[in-house]
Amino acid sequence: MNNFKKIFLTIFLLTFFIFPISIKAIGDGSSIESTVTQIIEEKEIIVMDSNQLYQKLELELSTPDRKKVIIENGNQPMANIIKYAVNDRVLVDTTTGIQGEDYVITDFVRKDSLILLSIIFVVLLVIIAKWKGLSSLLGMVFTFFVVFTFILPRLLSGNNPVLIAVGASLVIIPVSFYLAHGFNKKTTIAVISSIISLIITAVLASIFTQMGHLTGLSSEEAGMLSIDQGNLNMKGILLAGIVIGALGVLDDITISQAAIVDELTNTAKLTKVKDLYGRSMVIGKDHITSMVNTLVLAYAGASLPLLLIFTNNPHPFSEIINYELIAEEIIRTLVGSIGLILAVPITTIISANLYKNKH
Repeated sequence: MNNFKKIFLTIFLLTFFIFPISIKAIGDGSSIESTVTQIIEEKEIIVMDSNQLYQKLELELSTPDRKKVIIENGNQPMANIIKYAVNDRVLVDTTTGIQGEDYVITDFVRKDSLILLSIIFVVLLVIIAKWKGLSSLLGMVFTFFVVFTFILPRLLSGNNPVLIAVGASLVIIPVSFYLAHGFNKKTTIAVISSIISLIITAVLASIFTQMGHLTGLSSEEAGMLSIDQGNLNMKGILLAGIVIGALGVLDDITISQAAIVDELTNTAKLTKVKDLYGRSMVIGKDHITSMVNTLVLAYAGASLPLLLIFTNNPHPFSEIINYELIAEEIIRTLVGSIGLILAVPITTIISANLYKNKH
């Protein structure tokens, strides 16, 4: 029966790929993939009293006629000039000017490295984790499906971001958890605990973004998005981001803690809720301390450029943390951490009550 359920869920997920889904980005850019075929000229020039790298490049466009164009790189004042080499694959934007079409390099083509890394990830996951690895991969695909076909389109439509994030999470949690860990009591406990913890996180996020007077417009990307899409609730999108961010860690915490209680009922033969809870929380406390350290380092790593900006800031620390850009990251980190910390005792007490009569 367990295998049948897995097969059913697998077929259910695969049906999403029968109907192609178009995901459109904001804007209608006309970037063309191109290859640097020749460096015609390379030297240093003076631009606004500063030395700057200048390159004249020949590029072959990936159009049917394989058209070759000449592009100048570094002839305008820029903070960061990239040095290109022969065979570099780049994206080129075209604009129509007085003298005809103009071409400018906008970025490197990175999809090849992303595809290779994805293949390595999938192969290792399936080889090492076998069926569970494949199941978790399907759960990840389902999560991406929900994000790109449900969450993002509705956010762009101006719907309530928090309700969208919580509603999507109520779908993502059971499907991804059961795919990854199977249909059993341990997974069911993890699902229930994760949903409760996620709701607490959403409430705390709502309270403290209001108390902290966060607008959701502290980042450059948020500002650009609010200008392009005036109907968006940027504060709500900030809240939705906190909720979805916490969702990614809840799986590990709740499954691990439920497994600890399950193991204690099998090995220590504990049948009382008090004993199960007390013994399980000994390990749970270690889980909390390591998790908090991991979260802080993860957020610090993601925000490292931002932290470096304020390292030599002449203003006092008490003033720096009042900047919305900093306060937003602090609230995001602490609210997410509180929700994850609470997930440990919540999972433990639910598990203890459900496992107490196992023997």
